[in-house]
Amino acid sequence: MLNIKTITQSAALGLFIAGAVGASPAFANLSHHAHTLNGKDVVAYYGDATPGSIVIHVNERRLYYVVGDGSAISYPVAVPKSGKEWSGVTSISAKQENPDWSPPADVRADHPELPDVIPGGAPNNPMGTRAMLLEKGEVAIHGTTNKMRGSIGSAASYGCIRMLNEDVADLYNRVGVGATVVVEP
Repeated sequence: MLNIKTITQSAALGLFIAGAVGASPAFANLSHHAHTLNGKDVVAYYGDATPGSIVIHVNERRLYYVVGDGSAISYPVAVPKSGKEWSGVTSISAKQENPDWSPPADVRADHPELPDVIPGGAPNNPMGTRAMLLEKGEVAIHGTTNKMRGSIGSAASYGCIRMLNEDVADLYNRVGVGATVVVEP
């Protein structure tokens, strides 16, 4: 199991370094001002996940894409709401641009007014512009609607990992089908 270390600032180095929380370090900011890669935050990575893997820390509301050079790209996400949480290891089974969306039974029970299918590209499609389907079934890492952007950083989904459209497009271009996805509390 990977652990995020408490990040403390080292005045002497001007760097954030991992503090002592848990048995093995995982991520730490590279500097006081986070480094960026094409506008995305980059953090130091000390865990066991292989390059091209995704690690999601639910309590942090963050998704990390492991780059492989001792770093990972960090994205803010919305995670499953209470009663819909899950953790474990899965993988990406498929990738779709502008996916259609059919509300699953639990969503339909809460929102009976929804149509059977919301076409891809529709402004009210909660999948947003990209989706990476997970082997877990009826769960994906996906974008969002403009109306739901404010949910990023909260526990709001029915089981999926929700990202800003600009972030999910960036991740979509980096990750491949078959990539490992680790979801931790």
